[in-house]
Amino acid sequence: MAEILVLAEHDGGTVKKVTLELLTLARAHGEPSVVWTGEGAEGAKARLAEFGAAKVYVADSPDYADYVVAPKAELLATLVAEKAPAAVLVAATSEGREVAGRLAVKTGSGVLTDVTGISEGLVGEQSIFGGAITVQSKVRTGTPIIAVRPNAVSPEPAPGAAAIEAVSTEISDAAKTARLTGRVVAERGERPELTEASIVVSGGRGLGSGEHFALIEQLADSLGAAVGASRAATDAGWYPHQFQVGQTGKTVSPQLYMAIGISGAIQHRAGMQTSKTIMVVNKDPEAPIFELADFGVVGDLFKVVPQLIEEIGKRSEG
Repeated sequence: MAEILVLAEHDGGTVKKVTLELLTLARAHGEPSVVWTGEGAEGAKARLAEFGAAKVYVADSPDYADYVVAPKAELLATLVAEKAPAAVLVAATSEGREVAGRLAVKTGSGVLTDVTGISEGLVGEQSIFGGAITVQSKVRTGTPIIAVRPNAVSPEPAPGAAAIEAVSTEISDAAKTARLTGRVVAERGERPELTEASIVVSGGRGLGSGEHFALIEQLADSLGAAVGASRAATDAGWYPHQFQVGQTGKTVSPQLYMAIGISGAIQHRAGMQTSKTIMVVNKDPEAPIFELADFGVVGDLFKVVPQLIEEIGKRSEG
C-alpha cells in the first residue's frame, strides 16, 4: 500500500484526538506514517500504534518548537521528496492550514482545506455554505495535501507497528525568521477541552444575557461536560470567543450535544451536526435546530434547565 504521511498534533507526549482521526482516514487509503516534531514520540508510540501508525518519523530538534510553522513545512517537503507518499494529511487548525499552504508551494502540489471526509481516489469532501452543500474536490498536480477539519470523523483503533525512525533535516535560515520568544500557559478549569469532550452543553441568544450563562455552566458541570456557545452569544460578549461552536468557531462531535436557547442557524449547525446525540431546549417549536434533534423540549429554558440539573443531581446522588 502507498504511504500516507500524517503530521501529528500533540502536546509533548500527549497525542491530540485530531491525530487519531487523521490516522483513521489515512488507513482507509494507504499505510499511515506519522511525522512527529519535537519531544515525546517514545511516550506516544503506544497510542499511535493503537490507531494504526505503521511508522513514526521523528525529528526531535528543538528548532521545531522554537520557530513558527516554517520548519515543519520544510521537514514535510523533504519527506515528500524522499518517500514519495500518496498524500499528506494535516489538521485544519490555524497552524495546520499554514503548514499545508507552505508545503504546497514547496512541492508544487495542490491543497484541499477544511476537508470533512476522503473517498476513493483521495477525493476530498468539503462542507460549504455553512453545511448546506457538500462538494467533492481532487488534487490534480503533485502530492495531494489535505487539511482535515477536526472532529469531522470518528477515530477508530486498529493495530500498527509504529516503528520509530529518526529523521534529521537542515532547517534553512529563511525558516528561522519568525521565532517564539515566550509561552504563556492558558489557565484551564476542571471542565474538559471543548473539542475533546464527550458531552458539550452550548448556550445561545435565548439566554438573553451573559449572566445567564451561569445556568449553562451549572448544567455542564453536573454532567462533566464542556461549555460551548453560539456565534450570536460570543459576538454579544456573553461568553469568550474561544468557546464558539460553528463554522467560524470550533467543530465538535461529542457523544451528546445539548443546544440550549440556540435557534440553529446554518453557521452553528456546521460545527456540531456530526454529534452522536443532539438534545435541544428552545421555546420556538419552529427553530431550525429541531431538524437535527434526537430529543427536543419546547419550553422556557429558565424552567426546563433547572429541572434538568435537579434531576441529574438526584440520579448522581442515587
